[in-house]
Parts: sequence; C-alpha cells; structure tokens
Amino acid sequence: MNTPAAPLIHHPAESELFDETLSCDVDLPADFLRGSGGVRASAAEQLLRSIGLVEDSRGEDKDDRGEASPGQQRIEAKLDLVLLLVGRLARQQADALPLRPLRWSRRGIRLQLGPRSGAVAGSAGTVRLQPSDWLPDHVDLPVQVVAEAANGAGGHYLWLRFDELGDGLEMALERHLFRLHRRQIADARRYR
Repeated sequence: MNTPAAPLIHHPAESELFDETLSCDVDLPADFLRGSGGVRASAAEQLLRSIGLVEDSRGEDKDDRGEASPGQQRIEAKLDLVLLLVGRLARQQADALPLRPLRWSRRGIRLQLGPRSGAVAGSAGTVRLQPSDWLPDHVDLPVQVVAEAANGAGGHYLWLRFDELGDGLEMALERHLFRLHRRQIADARRYR
C-alpha cells in the first residue's frame, strides 16, 4: 500500500467527515457507483474481520516477530509475497478497480476521481474498495454523497458519508482503519 502525502483541502465536507476522528490517506483500488444497490453489510464485515485476523496474527510489530521462529518468519514472508503477486495479477484484469488516492475515516471517504461523477449531494451510492493490498477482494459500502468539487488538477474530489453500516461493520471498519493508521506511523518512523 502506498501512502501519499495528505493534500491540504479546504472544503466543508472535509470537516464533516474527518475532523476529530482517526483518518488515513492511502492509495487503494476504489470506485464510486451511483444509486443504491444491494449492499450486503455482512459480507463487508466478514471480509474486514478476516483481514484483521490475518494481519493481527502476522505480528507486524517487531516485538511480536521476535517471538516467531526463523522458519515461521520465512514462511510468513513467502506467503506475503504470494498474496501480493496474486493481488497484482488480479488488479491487471479488465474489471479491476482503479487505484485512487483517498482519505478514509469511520464517518466516510473522499475519493479523487478524474471526470465528474454526476452525483448530486444527498443521493445514495456505493463505494467499492479493496481494503488490503495483499488480498484482491473488495467491499461494498453504502454511502450518501456529501459534495463534489474540482481538485484543480483536472479531476474531482467526491466526499461520501457512510450510510447505515450497522454496529458490527462499523466496529470492523474502525479496527481496519486503526491498523492502517498504525502501519502508516510505523512506515513514517522507518523512513526518518
């Protein structure tokens, strides 16, 4: 996962979705679909929880890795490489989601798009995104359009508020965001 520098964006939707809450700026395969579709919150929750179980059991902290045997560390590293390769191959397919810079919090998401989406503030939609770079699967999350604005570089930003996720999915989403944030902090320390 690539972690871009967070752009300074001054728009009321930024405050609504990202003030006083944990947020992550990442590049992930993602897209926005207009209209309300048959989003299965249980499938999204199950995928996020499964990703969490795998990532938590990997022991990404150096302290946890020190407890694993060298043989186990090699197996985990090989498995990581295989999963990354499968993910890259899946993204090369014609129906793969485009890689987009986005900002993500428990309240919603800001997508950076090329041309205007044509979505109107208050309308329903679905954000489809691949939450993990090593697993070529996606989640569909119901959203409501907050705003759309030009980004000054020929593209547009689209702000989307999550709509009725349910307690289980909200909790799984918050845990996932916490892991992304923790990884960003660890990467920043590593490159100082």
